[in-house]
Amino acid sequence: MTQPIDAQDDLALFEALAPTRRALLETIGKVIVGQREVVDLMLTAMLADGHCLFVGVPGLAKTLLVQTLAEAVGVEFGRVQFTPDLMPSDITGTEVLEEDRATGARHLRFVKGPVFTNLLLADEINRTPPKTQAALLQAMAERRVTAAGHTYPLSRPFLVFATQNPIEQEGTYPLPEAQQDRFMFSIEVGYPTPEEEEAIVLRTTVGQMPSASEVLSLERLVALQGVLRRLPANPDVIRYAVRLVGATRPGSGASAARWIRWGAGPRASQYLAVGARAWAALRGNEVPSVADVRAVAVATLRHRIVLSFEAEAAGITASDVIRQLIEEIG
Repeated sequence: MTQPIDAQDDLALFEALAPTRRALLETIGKVIVGQREVVDLMLTAMLADGHCLFVGVPGLAKTLLVQTLAEAVGVEFGRVQFTPDLMPSDITGTEVLEEDRATGARHLRFVKGPVFTNLLLADEINRTPPKTQAALLQAMAERRVTAAGHTYPLSRPFLVFATQNPIEQEGTYPLPEAQQDRFMFSIEVGYPTPEEEEAIVLRTTVGQMPSASEVLSLERLVALQGVLRRLPANPDVIRYAVRLVGATRPGSGASAARWIRWGAGPRASQYLAVGARAWAALRGNEVPSVADVRAVAVATLRHRIVLSFEAEAAGITASDVIRQLIEEIG
């Protein structure tokens, strides 16, 4: 039988969300200098049980950021370095032939790959061909893996946090659209300010590198993710999210849509709604607002729209178009 949900327990869990965010920001800040918006979006995706794509040039501590989060949350962590020769079985696992020395009998045993973890870092995911990238697709969508005719469930939570170099760089492959759509957020990691870069150099070249302390257990994370789903929905937020996503589609009537060749699908509306709820809850707000949707809109939509040739020729980015749409629809 299903255990009844205790309202008092839910209240206690909800009240713990904002202090948990502050504690995570503090311990991650011991290792990562700056990047406050990036960290906030990452924590929002983690609470919403969504996958993240971190986009930026090499050397901006994208990998270190994900490793630091794993230390702070205390989850099982796995890492795959994506390279051109990586095979799908290097991610999901493979069958090996074993022989019983006593009887001589042989049997196949499935050896699980690094995908069987709580937080998987797919490092430089666009440095491997689409066939290998697609090995993650079922795991990301269904939280299970099918190999050699058998289906294996993945542990909960299961999160894929992938890093990606700009596609213009040599030796990269575009991510399939279906896989991009599985990422809740696409987070741009930019260069630090001069002051932040000075702090980075000082912190990493003098003395011992700091490390994050564990402030959240795996069991606590699962409980917080559960209470998020039980928070009340705001019909105005859902209506606004659907309206914003609809404005990205050609023929929507929005003036900024002229720069878009292909718009976002319904999954974008779902992620906008749950992302706004997580963003609000981490700030102690039980019911999200339209402002919370705007806070996560760019990260949710930028990788789900395809720009027209005219937009690319004019140097207009997906983020620019989304911000124009937000201003246009109010």
